[in-house]
Amino acid sequence: MNIWELFGLKGKVALITGGARNLGFDMAEALAEAGADVAITSRRLADAQTSAESLAGRTGRRVLPLQVDVGSEEQVERMVRDVLAEFGRIDILINNAGNVTSTPETGPLEKRSLEDWNEVILSNMTGTFLCVKHVSALAMIPQQSGSIINVGSVTGIIGKDRRVYAGTSMGGATIDYHAAKGGVISMTRDMAVYLAPQHIRVNCISPGGFLRGQPEPFVKAYSETIPMGRMGQDGKEIKGAALYLASEASSYVTGHNLVVDGGLTIW
Repeated sequence: MNIWELFGLKGKVALITGGARNLGFDMAEALAEAGADVAITSRRLADAQTSAESLAGRTGRRVLPLQVDVGSEEQVERMVRDVLAEFGRIDILINNAGNVTSTPETGPLEKRSLEDWNEVILSNMTGTFLCVKHVSALAMIPQQSGSIINVGSVTGIIGKDRRVYAGTSMGGATIDYHAAKGGVISMTRDMAVYLAPQHIRVNCISPGGFLRGQPEPFVKAYSETIPMGRMGQDGKEIKGAALYLASEASSYVTGHNLVVDGGLTIW
């Protein structure tokens, strides 16, 4: 196949949870630029609608905005049925939705509440499970094809050097977020094995830190932990990874965790 055919997504439909902003928006944009029609979700419908309008205007593709809390099985199932009603199929699922909040008072292990733990596990790991469950059952298994991309994190691979937060008011890393992203990476492998006979590939992208208005002391300290000496760039450095795993360019790749971290996890 021609290389442009391998990476092209003309005629494909992609669903990107948490696709209204940041890395989720970048991945949705990459797939739309490659020719896919897309559905993007947010917990706030207004955010999804604003981003959908921008994305459609920039790419010329059909974009469906949806309000979804991926921790709710009822909402996830309705989301899948809404996408199928609009587009008739789902070829690509990117599980990007997730959430974590912390402060210097609530982030440390010995101060982390069970409520915070449960919420982070629900939105990051349980939500990924629910989306794969319903997209595979309602769309991909019946059509006997599909590419699923779960979004992990370097926090699912290594422990966090919390010294990078010194001198800032940032809450920092939390034990529940590390646990959730480690779970996403691990279940990606088992999902890949389970769904391979149905011609469905399941892979993972694990980003490192991306530059997004963090305090300068944090940016400097974090960048010093990266072999490449800098943080990731929005609008660029997640897009190629998402397109590769979504397209036929990676047709013989499943169960893989593609790390996009400037080299953080190699030393």
